[in-house]
Amino acid sequence: MLENYKSSVYEKNVERFLSAYAPEIHIYDCWGNWESVGISPWKANVEKWFNGLRADGVSLHVDFNDLVVEENLNLAFVHSAVTFAAHDIESGEKLRQMTNRFTFGLRKVNDSWLITHEHSSLPINLETGKGLFNLR
Repeated sequence: MLENYKSSVYEKNVERFLSAYAPEIHIYDCWGNWESVGISPWKANVEKWFNGLRADGVSLHVDFNDLVVEENLNLAFVHSAVTFAAHDIESGEKLRQMTNRFTFGLRKVNDSWLITHEHSSLPINLETGKGLFNLR
């Protein structure tokens, strides 16, 4: 599932990216909306994200760090620091990067893991109220 996440973001492949998510996905995202419920609104968010990357002329490299996976036969819990690094498609130069925290709740369906809950977050600077990027 994590390799699919990484490669489909890099390739900006919306359908393959969404194939890892359950139709009833419930997401708490640190960008824009408080939450997203169901695959249709999540698809709209992902399309906007990938189209923005195309417009900027960047490829996005994803790395999962400090990965913790707990699973049983049908449920899994994954948390990690996730770094997103944008590279210029033409030159390969790294333009920017950010790291935030992710938690995934997964359920096994027909021998495949599907994400049923995703939560991304950033710590907040209490003096400024702004998210703290790149603490790792």
